[in-house]
Amino acid sequence: RRRGGMREVTVCATQMCCCPDREENIQRASDLVRAAREKEGAQIVLLQELFATRYFPQELREDHLDAAEAYEGSALLDRMAELAGDLGVVLPVSFFERSGNCCFNSVCVVDADGTKLGVYRKSHIPMGPGYEEKYYFAPGDTGFKVFQTRHAKVGVGICWDQWFPECARAMALDGAEVLLYPTAIGSEPHCPGERRPPRRSPAIPPQLGRLT
Repeated sequence: RRRGGMREVTVCATQMCCCPDREENIQRASDLVRAAREKEGAQIVLLQELFATRYFPQELREDHLDAAEAYEGSALLDRMAELAGDLGVVLPVSFFERSGNCCFNSVCVVDADGTKLGVYRKSHIPMGPGYEEKYYFAPGDTGFKVFQTRHAKVGVGICWDQWFPECARAMALDGAEVLLYPTAIGSEPHCPGERRPPRRSPAIPPQLGRLT
């Protein structure tokens, strides 16, 4: 819908507490997407980073690597793509990707008809207390990407990417109308109760929407 020459798009972000049960997490996420569409009229729904499991990079455990899955044939992506198509929503889906000998922190952008438009792999990988991501993820090799969806041109970064202005700048220059950053950040592990505020990059034009 357009108003005053500008397109209006309804974007909703979800937030949930993840548990050790993968199926329960996926079902809870699916229910939130459905509620966003049916109750809020959402056209784009942003799920949190790595929502299918608890945020496992809080600790160093080799067995967590077993959860990585290939883009092609991913049961998680197929299920969320079917949901997106049923509801007519654009759905960036965060997942733990395995490709060859590497693992990535990735997002597959699913269009409103259920088509998988491709993958962005997280570029900036933190390593520190509560964020031991370099143990699990290689730096992304896709470059920053913008996806033409039914409802808007969507740029997607992931969590720590938002602290680096080149990510937002590259997507804005590539024509993004909205920037999405799925994240698992809440309170800081080394400072319980402290909440890290989202970043507003100086590279983001004020008319460009951003959700994290």
